[in-house]
Amino acid sequence: MSAPLRPVRRLDPILVDRIAAGEVVERPASAVKELVENAIDAGARSIEVTIEAGGRRLIRVVDDGAGMSADDLALAVERHATSKLPGGDLTRIETLGFRGEALPSIGAVARLTLTSRTVEAETGATLTVDAGVKGEVRPAPSARGTRIEVVDLFSATPARLKFLKSDRAETTAIGDILRRLAVAQPQIRLALRSESGTPAVFPAEAETGPAATLRRLTAVFGTDFGTNSLVLDMAREGFALSGHIGLPSYHRGAANQIHFTVNGRPVRDRLLLGAVRGAYADTMSSDRHPVLALTIRCDPALVDVNVHPAKTEVRFRDPGLIRGLIVSAIHETLRQAGLRGSTTSAARTLDALRPASLQVHTGASPYPVPSPSQARGLPSFAAPIGYRQGSYQSSAFTGLGETPQTLIDEEPAAQLSGPTQAQFADDFAAPSADLHREAELPETVGHPLGAARAQLHETYIVAQTADGLVLVDQHAAHERLVYERLKRERALGGIARQGLLVPDVVEMAPGDAERLVAAAPDLDRLGLTLEAFGTGAVLVREVPAALANASIRGLVTDILDAMTESGLEDSSPDGTDGSGGPLGRRLDAILSRMSCHGSIRAGRRLRPEEMNALLREMEATPLSGTCNHGRPTFVELKLHDIERLFGRR
Repeated sequence: MSAPLRPVRRLDPILVDRIAAGEVVERPASAVKELVENAIDAGARSIEVTIEAGGRRLIRVVDDGAGMSADDLALAVERHATSKLPGGDLTRIETLGFRGEALPSIGAVARLTLTSRTVEAETGATLTVDAGVKGEVRPAPSARGTRIEVVDLFSATPARLKFLKSDRAETTAIGDILRRLAVAQPQIRLALRSESGTPAVFPAEAETGPAATLRRLTAVFGTDFGTNSLVLDMAREGFALSGHIGLPSYHRGAANQIHFTVNGRPVRDRLLLGAVRGAYADTMSSDRHPVLALTIRCDPALVDVNVHPAKTEVRFRDPGLIRGLIVSAIHETLRQAGLRGSTTSAARTLDALRPASLQVHTGASPYPVPSPSQARGLPSFAAPIGYRQGSYQSSAFTGLGETPQTLIDEEPAAQLSGPTQAQFADDFAAPSADLHREAELPETVGHPLGAARAQLHETYIVAQTADGLVLVDQHAAHERLVYERLKRERALGGIARQGLLVPDVVEMAPGDAERLVAAAPDLDRLGLTLEAFGTGAVLVREVPAALANASIRGLVTDILDAMTESGLEDSSPDGTDGSGGPLGRRLDAILSRMSCHGSIRAGRRLRPEEMNALLREMEATPLSGTCNHGRPTFVELKLHDIERLFGRR
């Protein structure tokens, strides 16, 4: 049975408005965004937002902008009526709003009241739209600017109310909208008030420039951002990029603290977010996200903002140029910052060190007495410089420009058997000659990472600085150093390699062997020379010199994994740009995996000279504050922080 024919008819205007409202006004936060953007376009310097019940019961927006005359007020609630496209040119949109849909859409699903006055008018005017029914314009007392009240949002479409979240969730969404607008417009005062909680107020910044912008950003992100951010400023081919970016070690679990502004418009665009992720790829873990606020300025003709009803997405005429600008600007800014770690890492360390309660020792002696084996084995958890201990079993330290040295054995420490009070007194009164060896070492506490004093658990280096101490993860730090060395060598034309005296045969699945052989030309650029060796095997002839002592099988296996993740085998032949292009980023991802095999392992004892060499190389290497996977390489504790731990402050 065929469906009955229905004639085509024109929909009722009120129904049209309610249908359109479904796109423009998705939730209370959408209405707030549209109204605040209208106030900004009107030249407001102060905007107050008041909400009740998460915006469902009341949304009030008051601004001190240019205001509207009585005639403009009557026309403003008509669909597609706007003052923001004087020339009708959609290719040069310079305002936040331009469609003329917000007010009629809101008026179609709620009770909307507008009251406004221009600076020239002696009195204001008011107008009410109730569920799409437009009232008459009447005179009303009003200050200069516009006051808009939205009461009982979605009362005309009750089904929409069922899809809203709790009042708390809707209030949070509105707060997020205000914060994004606050980041984009630091010269405008914004305030949000609700029936519960402290009002959120962002004072206007009277000045312009990085310092004023940073004050607004610290008000939005928190005070920690001020001490853990870097100023960014770069321009290229008609696009100017500026703002502040967080250090790689200052990150969040979600991407909601990544803010982009394009010609004054807050946007959340996939291209921009992808560029940020690519820029932080080798300095931050994949499950963490940076904190930043960047502004893009360009000719309006170079960007299309008319691609989404909510106007939160944009399309650039040259997306590749924008992505390259963002990636290179962030890379360069982070490199110029040198050795910097976030202050929040130190705060977390102090919280971990602070005891929950004082522990009281019981027994004859208030001090735990080590057994002979414990005393003799002290270097197993700490190897202080100058302490006489057993022989080192590690190989010579290489990879930091240091000449390999043969490590000498030292005499084993004398066994301790129940030290008496007199022995303790003797130790303090007359330190052994070995302890004076520390003073003979070059004094380097004036360096940013100070002078090495001990090695804990054969994994962590303890260094003394001029005003505190530094804990260094030797494996994570050296992994970054090897990675940066390999990248430098690749950028300069070729990675130093070392031929194997006996080529190594690595067996694997036939498919994996074929993938490696197909990628052999690209791998050869990374210092790894291999060829097919029958079915299901490859013959490795050369490896990067920095990885000469690495396990060949483990190295090849990790390269296979990195190829799968980065898609190296899918690279097009014309993508060989050497560094910054798609193939360059894929090769860097493989170098990151390779560097792990050439770095100092946890559990290896280091000589004082080796530890200090590692610290100096970290100071000279960009991005050495985090390893390739985004973990911090060091934590710095200031002396006053340590004193607080012991109640001295």
